[in-house]
Amino acid sequence: MARIDAFFKLMNDQGASDLHVMAGQQPALRIRGEIERVKYKVLDNNDLRSMIYEIAPEDKIKRFEETGDIDFGYEIPGLARYRCNFFMQRNGVAAVFRQIPNNIMSCEQLGLPSVIAKLAGLPRGLVIVTGPTGSGKSTTLAAIIDEANRLRKDHIITIEDPIEFVHESRGCIINQREVGVHTKNFSTALRGALREDPDIILVGEMRDLETMSLAIEAANTGHLVFTTLHTSSAMSTVDRIVEVFPAAQQSQIRSNLSDSIRAVISQVLFKRIDRKGRCPALEILIATPAVRNLIREAKTHQLSSSMQTGKKYGMQLLDDAIMTLYNRGWISAEDSYNKANEKQRFRPLLTSAPVDFTEA
Repeated sequence: MARIDAFFKLMNDQGASDLHVMAGQQPALRIRGEIERVKYKVLDNNDLRSMIYEIAPEDKIKRFEETGDIDFGYEIPGLARYRCNFFMQRNGVAAVFRQIPNNIMSCEQLGLPSVIAKLAGLPRGLVIVTGPTGSGKSTTLAAIIDEANRLRKDHIITIEDPIEFVHESRGCIINQREVGVHTKNFSTALRGALREDPDIILVGEMRDLETMSLAIEAANTGHLVFTTLHTSSAMSTVDRIVEVFPAAQQSQIRSNLSDSIRAVISQVLFKRIDRKGRCPALEILIATPAVRNLIREAKTHQLSSSMQTGKKYGMQLLDDAIMTLYNRGWISAEDSYNKANEKQRFRPLLTSAPVDFTEA
């Protein structure tokens, strides 16, 4: 048993999502979105390095010492998997561990709108899940992939950095590939996947132009592609993809994207105030013919109107979802205001001036 496993057990007992260990400071846990110190001694650089190296593969240690950053996955059987990141900082080594539950929750258990589970049944196209770091994108995608795994008889390939949720083949055959271990990078794996007879491809993140181009191509050639981006809304997601490409290619990319896209889900996590736990608020854009036409004609600023009028297709604006959670008494007014897109709509709910005075 590795020494750091004791901290992972503490994470599980406390219901923490992340563990932070850093030379020169006490360990800390992120519980319900907030950092809390662990009652433990200040960590010495050499002791911490020895502790975290116990769970890292040799090739990862070598790369860390060369570059100062690495990512990899670690599992404690019967407890959980962890997404591990080592990095160097002023006082020495540091690491952050994100807990990935062993059990994959369904879309219903996560409290996601019913249209999210239906995405698992699409025959082809591009589905993008967006949101800030720690907003639950991986959890949502895992639930959708698990739904497809239960209901379909297809071949699923996942390309991740690192592998997070582990899927066992059920109705589908599932092959999970980790960047840096099983393949060089996302684009190389995605290019290879097109020759590996997949029906569904999960790309952990679209990080560059080549990966975006290949994902759109895969969706346009009859595959169902799921992926993520770090954007805050459906509109900004479309613009972000197009703007990555050179100006001369953007018109063609808009056309290709409008043909391939099926849905954009933008989500934010909130700390619940009625009980322990967190809950998601989702903005959902479904690619109806009208939506595709707006994308093709570079009128993404009109997508919010389509989402307002497209409720029968399962569409919704993020601010409407946030207001619903607030009206249920699940989330605070301050949290609602801070994470909303249209701040003025939520300003009357506050009893004092907003914390972020730059958005007042």
